[in-house]
Amino acid sequence: MTAKSLKSWLFFLAGLLLCFQVFAKGPVSPDEIAVTQLPREARQTLLLIRQGGPFPYAKDGAVFGNYEGILPRRKRGYYHEYTVPTPGKRNRGARRIVAGGDPVTSGEYYYTDDHYSTFKRIKE
Repeated sequence: MTAKSLKSWLFFLAGLLLCFQVFAKGPVSPDEIAVTQLPREARQTLLLIRQGGPFPYAKDGAVFGNYEGILPRRKRGYYHEYTVPTPGKRNRGARRIVAGGDPVTSGEYYYTDDHYSTFKRIKE
C-alpha cells in the first residue's frame, strides 16, 4: 500500500467515524420533538406534569384512551392527557401532552397540536 493510498484510507475512516458521531447525536427524527422546540406553553405544561400539578384544567390528568391507535398499544389507564394552553383560545384548544406510565417519573411524553391526529415523542 502506498503512502498516498494509506492517507486516503485514513481520511475515509475518519470521515466515517465522524458520520457515526453526528448521526448518533444528530437531530430528532420527524416523529420526535426536542423539549426546546416545544411552544413555551407546552414546556410549562411539561414542568407541571413533572411536578405533579397543580393543573389549570379539570380534565388534566384524565385517562387518554388512545382510540386513534397512534401511540404504542398499552393497557387502559397507561396514558394520561394534559392541556397545553393555546394563546387566544377561550376553550382548551387542540394542543395536548400525553404521558405514559407514571406521568411524574416515566419520561414518556407525546405532544400533539392537532387534537390527537398526530403525535411527536418529546425527546429530552
